[in-house]
Amino acid sequence: MAVDFQVLDARFARLVNPSARLEQLYGGCRWAEGPAYFAGGRYLIWSDIPNDRMLRYDENDGHVSVFRQPANFSNGNTTDRHGRLVTCEHGGRRVSRTEHDGSVVTIADRWDGKRLNSPNDVVVRSDGSIWFTDPTYGIDTDYEGHRAPSEIGACHVYRVDPQTMAIEPVITDMVRPNGLAFSLDESQLYVVDTGRTHGEHYPAHMRVFDVDRAGKVSGGRVFADCTVGLFDGFRLDEDGRIWTSAGDGVHCYDPDGTLIGKILVPEMTANCVFGGPKRNILYICATSSLYAIRLMVNGARLP
Repeated sequence: MAVDFQVLDARFARLVNPSARLEQLYGGCRWAEGPAYFAGGRYLIWSDIPNDRMLRYDENDGHVSVFRQPANFSNGNTTDRHGRLVTCEHGGRRVSRTEHDGSVVTIADRWDGKRLNSPNDVVVRSDGSIWFTDPTYGIDTDYEGHRAPSEIGACHVYRVDPQTMAIEPVITDMVRPNGLAFSLDESQLYVVDTGRTHGEHYPAHMRVFDVDRAGKVSGGRVFADCTVGLFDGFRLDEDGRIWTSAGDGVHCYDPDGTLIGKILVPEMTANCVFGGPKRNILYICATSSLYAIRLMVNGARLP
């Protein structure tokens, strides 16, 4: 299956090899999401939310197996600075961490005495603080979690303090905060708002916020509006470009906010992550499948 790279700006042409092919590594999911790459073992963990399972792709031999089932309708995943899996659970309405011995501990499940909605995506800053979004997708219906009313009554972005484990809302003016990632120097935080799912007059864009060393957030200008469908999860490469999911594939944005090109994927995409020994393989979760493509650029290193 030949890949159609859509070059919208000359800056994109050098990032892709026209002869590269998009490879379908696995099919059979209901909604593939939340890929996290583990360099030490050369494997990938991702969520299949409606099927209430997490899957594991072995980069060494291409084998796919069930990592965890049931999985509390897990969604977004990442790794922390100790190589542990950090997971957003719709069903558990919490952010959890899988320890090296396999045990699972709760990082956050309540704020101000009220249960979280359904944590969606998560990122760990170099200081150990954990940042996550909390829209209502896991409690809106029984398809990706357990239908329930929101106890908080709003959808926020939260920060978990690395020392006290205290939880505080840091962004409170978004409709449905979704994917998020820090800039390379961690001075900015990009956050997607997929409010459009709950009304045509709501946002379908990505915003960028300033973040100081102590974790105080300010600003929040619109970085980019999605041109096809909705943004969801995304990652940065080593030059600070954003590779984000969208309705027709993966869109690549220059740090100046210009949409410079696309990787066209035959299914609606949800998230992506860089992997491989050189971090030049982009793994893409798209509706029913896991895809991969080799690029001419490398993913950002963790701080």
